[in-house]
Amino acid sequence: MRASFVFPSQDRLKKGWQFDQVFRTGRRESGALVRLLFMASPDGTTRYGVAVGKQQGCSPLRSRGKRLLRESLRRLRPWVKEGFWIVCTIKTPAIGKNARDVYLDMTKVFQRAGLLGPEWPGPDWDIDRRRNQG
Repeated sequence: MRASFVFPSQDRLKKGWQFDQVFRTGRRESGALVRLLFMASPDGTTRYGVAVGKQQGCSPLRSRGKRLLRESLRRLRPWVKEGFWIVCTIKTPAIGKNARDVYLDMTKVFQRAGLLGPEWPGPDWDIDRRRNQG
């Protein structure tokens, strides 16, 4: 399987009502660093949203939180099951962590929620492994 690790615009939740619907009616799973809210998609496509509240700190910290979440979602996206609207939020302790810590916590949360497909290679796969071997 050739996985696509981009995070295209058509795969994002963009409208406020979409986020609102997920926050009001979606299921919740929580990890040490990441919170996940998800619901069945009304149109059958999987879309992702990232939300970082003002309680997480000043603008540069919130931007860092969004970058960490987007990077983790980008790495998991090829193996997420179809048909969900997913919103990820970050907890305050995650702002000081590195991207790998956030990614590992997000994988645990996605697994608990049952959103990862059976072909997922596990949390220890490395996109750069092939580059380093050749």
